[in-house]
Order: sequence, then structure tokens, then C-alpha cells
Amino acid sequence: MTSQFGPRLEPRGGVTFRLWAPSAERVDLVIDRPQPMQRREEGWFTLSVPSAGPGTRYRFRIDGELDVPDPASAFQPEDVTCPCEVIDHAYRWRTADWRGRPWADAVILELHVGTFTAGGRFLDVIDRLDDIAAGGITAIELMPLADFPGRWNWGYDGVLWYAPDSAYGRPDDLRALIDAAHARGLMVFLDVVYNHFGPEGNYLGRYAKPFFTSAHRTPWGDAIDYTVPQVRAFAIENALHWLDHYRFDGLRLDAVHALVEPGGLQMLRELSAAVGELATASGRAIHLVLENDDNNIAVLDPLTDPPRGQYRAQWNDDYHHVWHVLLTGESIGYYGDYTTDLRGLLARVMAAGFAYQGESSSHRGGAARGGSTKHLPPTAFVNFLQNHDQIGNRPFGDRLVTLAPDEAVAAALTVLLLAPMPPLLFMGEEWGARQPFPFFCDFSGELGEAIRRGRRSEFEAHHAAVAAKAGADALPDPLGEATFRSAVLDWTARDAAHHRERLALVRDLIAARRTHVVPRLGDISGMEAAASWSGAVLQVRWRLGDRTLGLLANLSADPAARPRDGMQGVPIWGGAPAERLGPWQVHWMLGEA
Repeated sequence: MTSQFGPRLEPRGGVTFRLWAPSAERVDLVIDRPQPMQRREEGWFTLSVPSAGPGTRYRFRIDGELDVPDPASAFQPEDVTCPCEVIDHAYRWRTADWRGRPWADAVILELHVGTFTAGGRFLDVIDRLDDIAAGGITAIELMPLADFPGRWNWGYDGVLWYAPDSAYGRPDDLRALIDAAHARGLMVFLDVVYNHFGPEGNYLGRYAKPFFTSAHRTPWGDAIDYTVPQVRAFAIENALHWLDHYRFDGLRLDAVHALVEPGGLQMLRELSAAVGELATASGRAIHLVLENDDNNIAVLDPLTDPPRGQYRAQWNDDYHHVWHVLLTGESIGYYGDYTTDLRGLLARVMAAGFAYQGESSSHRGGAARGGSTKHLPPTAFVNFLQNHDQIGNRPFGDRLVTLAPDEAVAAALTVLLLAPMPPLLFMGEEWGARQPFPFFCDFSGELGEAIRRGRRSEFEAHHAAVAAKAGADALPDPLGEATFRSAVLDWTARDAAHHRERLALVRDLIAARRTHVVPRLGDISGMEAAASWSGAVLQVRWRLGDRTLGLLANLSADPAARPRDGMQGVPIWGGAPAERLGPWQVHWMLGEA
């Protein structure tokens, strides 16, 4: 893979350093002393240093007054504002013949490296891979790794997009994690953020002003201007960097609805096409997934392999929201959009993917959202009951198991894990972990205080009842080490009887999915499904090739009569349904198409 950005190791020794700095008059490379770089066309500065090599520490000095890190730094041994380290990406892979897995196989576990284990590093995750694989999980998805300021962070404040944060280990430690995952048959996906840079340590606006446009604003400030070819290349090369140098099996692009035009969709198309070329050249299966609050169906195409400008699937927030309202009764914020026709919207997410397919959203000021999904197969929708956002953006980071009855959560998992859409679990959910995952970061000074004030005002504005009951002072300090530590998974808790039972349930469900559902997902070209209610009983049928997958579920705390036209077929979960279904009782069947 050739790239424009970052240091280039020369075949005969030495390093060529490069910086796109169209707004700078002069750029010096600082290793042991400043050395003037040569100005090239279109704002590029370069300098070849024969004595440099892997391990060399460097920075750039802008106009003789400001030392900045390389925006394409491959590693920051200290922190975002400290010197960069030249990295040799050569690595002896033990699983060099790994070519990935089909998307239909995906059962994903999202995890935060820093809190997944007590050690909080890449190598510590390896110690838990056998547990993950034994449960039937086929993929892990790492929350963003791009170098962020401070000791801990969710990862969405990344500043240096090409550098895995040193809090988790060195680049070869990340490669060792991915190598070990592949040895166990696990895909590894990475969450990447192309809609903004973090608020501390980003100097692009000083020496590369065309990187941003004041004509469009985002929640984080001026929008990244992807109409500029170099800016577009910076993001696309970053995606290829993770997929090529680290052999990730796919990427999840965060909040692409915040890629404010001009240029956002063009960048997405070009990124997908470039990844498709990499997949073809390497013979690997590479999967691209989006988060997109707009429910933009035009960018989705699960079946074209390798990708040619579109994306395999989207995180389905609609699925989460409607199930959360059903299980908890909450109606604050965006949950309000799912309260007036709860059952109708739940039937739609089960049979059609998105709940909103062109209807207006009250939460979004009446704006229309989404479009028809009839042409999309179930594999276009990544469904979940929890993820980092839906837990961590709550005031106390409380998980679903603390908000809803245990038997209701078990029923929801039974639906999630056997439905034909790829399921995602959040770390610890597979065994019913109850500890919180609150928001945390490690900023200082006025920025840190602004974050504290912002979290408190949001808490008081959107969670007034909770605030009144708990008191604003009870809100976890987002900058406090205790808040970060509270999110670290306690793996010893799995030994408790109720956690063992939940883990056994999830493992059995995933095993049933692998046997009965996954083999029938590969050739589905569209969504052929129907859903209906009979009282509190939800009935859904999906056509999967030469079979019909059927769901019959009493989604209430009271017994309910089985529908007279109930699904017929061979039971694959829950046995044959009786005339009356018990509270939160779920049945799955396979019948003739």
C-alpha cells in the first residue's frame, strides 16, 4: 500500500518525512535539531533523512514557532502533543493465511480495550479470547484506538487517527491481539471516527486550513472538508492503514450523518471502493459497517463482495430504541419517537429493519428519516439491545439488566440472537454484567471543567426526574479515575449462579443460530418477512431460501393465548408452543417456504 501521508521507510535505508501544510510558510523537521523541509507542489513539505529509521522520534515545527505531531503519526509513545515514533509495520503473522469469514457469520462483541480487563491493554485482551470464542462469538469490535489526550477515553476524542493509543500498548501488541483472534477464528473490527477530531492536540487548523470549512458546522466545530482531495485521501488512507498494516477484518464508521456535505458521501464512496480493491488484491473478506442516524439506505449493499462504493450494514438504532421502550417504559429524548405506535414499530423493525422509512421524526423537528428497505436483506442491519452509546450516555452508565426484569431481558436476547440480522452484544452482556459503563475522559484545565459542566447540564435537562431523585452531585465525575475504574469488567462475577445461567443461555442461542439460521443467510437478496400482533404475542415470519424462519413471542408479564394462525414448523428453540404462552416466552421454528 502506497500513501501520501506519514513517514516512509526507504528500501535502501533512511526515512522520508512528509507533511501537507498548505497554510505554512516554513516547516522544519525536528529530531535532535530543526532541519528545514523542502516545499513541494500543493502544500507538501518533504525531507529525506538517511540516518533515521524505526524508533526515530520526531516532530514538525511550523513557521519557527509551533511544534506539532505528525497527523499521520503511526505511534505516540507518550501522548498526542509529544514526539512521534517512526514504526516499521513489517510483522511476522502466525495466521498469514487468514482470509476472514463471511458477513453472514457475524455475531459481534463490542469492547473497550481499556476496561475489558483489569490490565486494560491489547495483550490482556488476548487472555480472554478463548472465553469469547467458546461462547460462539465470531467477531470482536474494538472501540476507537486513535491516539487521544490523557490516560483514558472512550476513543471518540482521537486526534492522531493513524496511531493506536499507547495506553493500550505498542503497535505490535495490537497486531499480536489480532493475530491471536484470527488463530481462534475470530474476526476483528475497528470503530473509526471520520466526522471530527478530538478537542485537544489537533493543530491542522494552524498549518492546513483547507482541512476544515466554516460554511458547515458540526457538534464539534467546523466540518471536515472532504471536497479537498488531500483531506479525502487522509481518511481513505487511514482506513487502508488499519486494514492493511493491522489486518483488521472490517471497520465501523462512526456517525457518518455528521459528515456534513460538501464531500462526505463522495469520501464514503471512494473509501469503500478503495477497500474493495484491497480485498480483491489480498483475497480477504473485508466488511464495512456504518452508524448513520439518517437511515440512508442508498449507502447500504450487503451482497456486493468486495465492496464497490457502498457498505455491508448499518448499526440499527431503531431496533435498540423500540426494544428499550418496550422493556423499560422510558420515553425521554429520542425514545419519545417510539411510544405512540410501539407495537407497530416493533413489528416493522423485526420484518423490515428500520422503524423509520421516510416518516417524520418528532425528535428531529418533524424531519423525514430513512427510506424503504424492501430491497435490503436482513444482513444489512446490525441489531443490538445495548452498545457503548446506549449505556454510557445515560447519566450513570446503567445497563439494561438493571432497568428491566431479568426474564424480559432474557426474552429480548432470545429474539436478538436468533433473528436473521447480525447481532451485537456489549462486553459483559453475554453473562449479564451489571456494572456500569459511564462516560469517562481525561482532560484537564478549562476543557475538563467545560465537560463537567456540559455533562451536568445535559443530565439535569434530559433526566430531570432522575436528577431530582439522585441529586446532581451524584452524577459520576466524567474526569475522575473512579469513574473510569467503575467500568472495568469484573470477570470473577461470572462465577455467580445467575451469571452462569445467562452465559449458558447466550451460548446455546448462538449455537442454535449457527446451526439453523446462518446457513440460510448467504443468498438472500431482499427482505421477505411479515410481522403481526395477537394481543401481547408477536409473530414474525422470514423467508430464508427454501425455509421460513418463524418467531412466536409473548412480550408481556402475563400469560397470553397462542394465535390461531400460529407459525407451524419444526421447533428450534423453546419447543412446540402450547395453547397459552407463559410470560416472556419465546419460540422459534423452521417451516416450509
